[in-house]
Amino acid sequence: MSTYLLVHGAWHSGRCWERVVPLLASAGHRVLAPSLTGYGDTAHLLSREVGLDTHVDDIVDLIAAENLTEVILVGHSYAGLVISSAANRVPDRIAHLVYLDAMVPEDGESAADVLPVTQALIDLAEKSESGWRVPPLPELPPPAGLFGVTDPADVAWLHSMLSDQPVRCLTQPVRLDNPAVRKIPRTHIHCVADGPEGLDRRPVPALQPNGSPAQVWELPTGHDCMITMPAELAELLLRLG
Repeated sequence: MSTYLLVHGAWHSGRCWERVVPLLASAGHRVLAPSLTGYGDTAHLLSREVGLDTHVDDIVDLIAAENLTEVILVGHSYAGLVISSAANRVPDRIAHLVYLDAMVPEDGESAADVLPVTQALIDLAEKSESGWRVPPLPELPPPAGLFGVTDPADVAWLHSMLSDQPVRCLTQPVRLDNPAVRKIPRTHIHCVADGPEGLDRRPVPALQPNGSPAQVWELPTGHDCMITMPAELAELLLRLG
């Protein structure tokens, strides 16, 4: 049995994994899909003080509270930053890092460094009435849709779980200064259907930080593959368990 810890991206909640969790669990694995502070059942805690460090604490605290070991830590989108810093703090608890259509940072980088278009969202939020709220990206015509989701029922379901993102999530830097974190194997899963312009991902280096060849898999769907291709995503994740 493996332990999968699934971390949602910006604006989402742990509910986005509802179609993937039973597929992993039915294969005999333990699966956790928490909502980060400010989302889902903790939406009432959303504030300008919530940042990347808050969400890293969420994951590290959960790992400690549940005494998790040999964790396959999956981060979607923004959560690539979260899982990176979390693994930096508890590398001995992490068996594998999975960057699911995710930001892949270097030490000291923020979301704006990894994905420069993010700076425009930060600037708009800082000039807004709140001074810190970053609203979800708008729904676009197919094939982009709402985070790659185009089915009307799925779009409605996704809308029901979205919350604003605090600016601090996008400006606080990742910490990757623990040499032990470089030993953790990585897998990258890319969603390769057409999406909005300006969201080009960085190329994955040929070698992982641990020196082994890069492992990159692709899914022919939009960004929220856990909604649009849950079975195919689960099949890929089960290769790591």
